[in-house]
Amino acid sequence: MGLVELKALLLALLAGYLGIAGFVWFSQEHLMFHPRPVMARPTPPAGWRLEEVEVAARDGTRLAGVLVLPPVQRVPLVIYFGGNAEEVTEYAPAVASDYGARAVLLVNYRGYGRSEGKPGETAMVSDALELYDWSVKHEAIDPSRVAVHGRSLGSGVAVQLAAARPVRCVVLTSPFGSALDVARALYPWLPVGLLMRHPFDSARLAPSIKAPLLVIVGADDNIIPPRHSQRLATAWGGKVVHVSFPGFGHNDLQVNPGYARAIREFLDGNL
Repeated sequence: MGLVELKALLLALLAGYLGIAGFVWFSQEHLMFHPRPVMARPTPPAGWRLEEVEVAARDGTRLAGVLVLPPVQRVPLVIYFGGNAEEVTEYAPAVASDYGARAVLLVNYRGYGRSEGKPGETAMVSDALELYDWSVKHEAIDPSRVAVHGRSLGSGVAVQLAAARPVRCVVLTSPFGSALDVARALYPWLPVGLLMRHPFDSARLAPSIKAPLLVIVGADDNIIPPRHSQRLATAWGGKVVHVSFPGFGHNDLQVNPGYARAIREFLDGNL
């Protein structure tokens, strides 16, 4: 191969590399976020009641979801933040089995369900803080007994909320130290540190959070491998309980009866 041909090949490879990097830069929201519409009207467990929730964010964007309430007054609250392809109101029927007799706030991210707007880390975290502030003023909620539960992508939101507001405890399912670390492992040949606009750096905030933490992982998770969850747990500033389910991966943890049992037992001891 002559010098001219070699230069042409190198230029073609560079152009292809830059093209892929440009694609990742411009399409990363589509790669990270997978909004889903509401497929069915959410229903509460038997004997519970369900309130439709609409909260206007600071920029006027309407956030929509539901608050599911047990048949008692002044109850603790769990605020749930789902994964990147979850429409969270569909979990309303299962809140009693997952969390016990506690209120559960299920409000969709921007662009998900009936919520307006487009998702992004800054907006999602800002919205989470507003939802917390709204919920602790609700007459049925005990504002001194609030927990957060984040799953996968939602762990990045839950951690930032726990760092900014008083919570009694935190539950994280398949969490990561940072979304940037996950992306680096998936694309080691790309400069993802320069490209990524939504790093969700939970490990940076973890040492400042003293609330007890429950980490639940699937031992066979190949989307967010357990080492990413362990990094966050190691950095946590409070007590950590770690539960791992062998034979389970990223999307099937809730099928294991021990999943809901671990959450209820943790909440019983901390909320």
